[in-house]
Amino acid sequence: MTTVDIGTWNTPLDRDAPFYVAGHHGLVGSAIWRHLQERGFTDLIGRTSSELDLRHREAVFEFFERNTPSTVVLAAAKVGGILANSTYPVDFISSNLQVQVNVLDAALEHRVERVLFLGSSCIYPKLAPQPIREEYLLTGLLEPTNDAYAIAKIAGILHIQSVRKQYGLPWISAMPTNLYGPGDNFSPKGAHVLPALIRRYEQARTNGDEVVTNWGTGSPMREFLHVDDMASACLHLLDHYDGPQQVNVGTGEDQTIREIAEMVAEEIGYEGRIEWDASKPDGTPRKLLDVSTLKASGWKPSIPLREGIASTIEWYRANIDRVRE
Repeated sequence: MTTVDIGTWNTPLDRDAPFYVAGHHGLVGSAIWRHLQERGFTDLIGRTSSELDLRHREAVFEFFERNTPSTVVLAAAKVGGILANSTYPVDFISSNLQVQVNVLDAALEHRVERVLFLGSSCIYPKLAPQPIREEYLLTGLLEPTNDAYAIAKIAGILHIQSVRKQYGLPWISAMPTNLYGPGDNFSPKGAHVLPALIRRYEQARTNGDEVVTNWGTGSPMREFLHVDDMASACLHLLDHYDGPQQVNVGTGEDQTIREIAEMVAEEIGYEGRIEWDASKPDGTPRKLLDVSTLKASGWKPSIPLREGIASTIEWYRANIDRVRE
């Protein structure tokens, strides 16, 4: 049995110190912002991309000089589903590397005490043993449909580890599984699988379509975590974890895409036929995270998948005129 290292950090963050959430309007960043407010943080700092383009190095350094945060969560990233990742790989690797290097370098120059870098479970090899343990990083080939994005995130993990090694700062990384929830991207070209399914079935229900066709075979297995649970895990790690290895964040449970699609259809109220286009890519056959490290630190998720899907559908219907396209 592998020994789980939960780190040594056990000093909760100062709730009144400046806390910068990079990407606070995104799916993850907005959930983290809400959670921090609920937990009594009084000096939250956020900038929209129009106010601060994190790809512009000089502007990022000036921002850190003016605001001097004591904690940073780097949730800003260019993200997308299989179609977007495979169509625009240059955009994904270039934008994400620029953002990461600029924010982490600026944080280092100002010796920010605590930094949490958020990555993705796509960093692991396509055919990694299941469930995926943290030490499987860099042990095999990546899924080719999103390898550019994955390489950028792997670079971020190594950046964090390098800062720890060279400067001794207690910076950490967290690797979430597939996330969903309020504020997600429902765009036909940019959405991940769950919001894409919600949009597709809601449109089919509204239009009275008799058939919905989904990509692939429906056989790949995926793990999903509600973004509010992810936000809770982030603060938990900042309060309780200090170690060089990235920490997996998930539920430790998965379902087939076909099962997820059926669950979405049921919650939407769509009663038509479901078909699958096997000529389209499935992506990684299975991606289930081993969450032993996080579990050993005292955290577990609280939002069941069906309940989370139902509340996300409710949010989508209430915000359909202003969801991200």
